[in-house]
Amino acid sequence: MAEREKISVLFLCTGNSCRSQMAEGFTRALKGDRFEPYSAGVLAKGMDPRAVKAMAEAGVDISLQRSKDLEEYLDREFDYVVTVCDKARESCPIFPGQARVIHQGFDDPPALAAGAAVEEEAMAHYRRVRDEIRAFIQAMPESLEKLYRDPVQAASDNLGDLLNDLKKEQD
Repeated sequence: MAEREKISVLFLCTGNSCRSQMAEGFTRALKGDRFEPYSAGVLAKGMDPRAVKAMAEAGVDISLQRSKDLEEYLDREFDYVVTVCDKARESCPIFPGQARVIHQGFDDPPALAAGAAVEEEAMAHYRRVRDEIRAFIQAMPESLEKLYRDPVQAASDNLGDLLNDLKKEQD
């Protein structure tokens, strides 16, 4: 029996320092048998140390990943390109081949943490977004197909699921 080819997915954000790095790391750790993950930024800014720390707390080491510029991948074909922030969605170029470009936005932990009085408060934002990204990755490939077919309904369903999960955690 021939081995099935992995689904290639590029996670794209503004600086490839946090959200797209988390998505790449979780995909490799949780779905590496089915997906070949990549990440890039519209303009690479370097790795965010708090993102590395938040992922390490979840048991995923992204410390050896590097921040990459989108230009590294413009000639590569992907099955999916997932923009994880609004700015990346607005700047997303046309990719060669049959890439399905979809958007799954996540809050920006560095922006949220900017006003934190203490480090623990800052890390709380990173942990929340990390957990949202993990839930999205755990639902792949279904989450990708759902977003591709009906992005408005998928966003509504995802928000409802997240709110239900948060409510369960509080109970």
